[in-house]
Amino acid sequence: MKQVSSLKRTPVPYVLFFTLPAVVLLCCFLVVPVVLSFGFSFMNFNMLKPQAAFFDGMENYMRVFHDQTFYKTIRNTFYFAIVVVCYQDSLAFILALLVRRKFKGVGVFRVAYFTPLVTSITVVSILWTFIYNPNPTQGLLNAFLVKLGFEPCPFLHDPKTAMNAIIFMSGWHSAGYHMMILLAGLQAIPNELYEAAEIDGANTFQQFIHVTLPGMRNVLIFVVQVTMISAMKLFTQPYVMTQGGPKESTKTLTYYIYQQGFQFRNIGYASTISVLFFIIVVTMSLTVKRIVRQK
Repeated sequence: MKQVSSLKRTPVPYVLFFTLPAVVLLCCFLVVPVVLSFGFSFMNFNMLKPQAAFFDGMENYMRVFHDQTFYKTIRNTFYFAIVVVCYQDSLAFILALLVRRKFKGVGVFRVAYFTPLVTSITVVSILWTFIYNPNPTQGLLNAFLVKLGFEPCPFLHDPKTAMNAIIFMSGWHSAGYHMMILLAGLQAIPNELYEAAEIDGANTFQQFIHVTLPGMRNVLIFVVQVTMISAMKLFTQPYVMTQGGPKESTKTLTYYIYQQGFQFRNIGYASTISVLFFIIVVTMSLTVKRIVRQK
């Protein structure tokens, strides 16, 4: 008790001094933009004519609910988020299970699986645009398909395959990061639990169901939430690879916000979509967290 009481507490002014820069940056780049977006969502505000901006009430919100492109971007965003969460996190979990065991050369596999994330997503998107090239003489995948006797596939040029092609690339790019998180969670499970289960006669599958999954519960909740939020913010891949096409099959909510705000200069309408996007992401995050915890 004497040692605890003898410790000098850090003076409050020093605490404020060191935390003030972070608080200022947080306010400037997070709190203020959110407040401004909410305010602009009730205005008719064109970026090229800021002096002509005026309060428009709920007009932007009424326009959103009659905007067919908005509904299409919601469908595209939800489709990407749901599929990529299942695909990417399942792939990451399988990779984590494969590399958690100690054997010669396992470090090489861990580095290999993690390496794609080191490369910028913009660079990766450009690279995969060439890989998906529909011309068999230029596209790696179509050249491989032709060698196997199949017809070339117009990956990014067909509305039926464009989003799936982006999903496959996105999952491959980010699976290594989530693999490392899941691997840390797997290594935190005590070996004694597996030994006790083995003594009780549990096989490998039963150990996975009754030991591994319960032990990974909180880590899985975190990974699923992070993946879902990241997936809902999909922008770079459609922007670089398809520009939202073909036929708006890869246009997402964030891409639509960018279009309205920076291409059409309609800040008011873009802010309205941003507010609705924020509500959707928060609602989905809380819903997924509740479902996963219950399961």
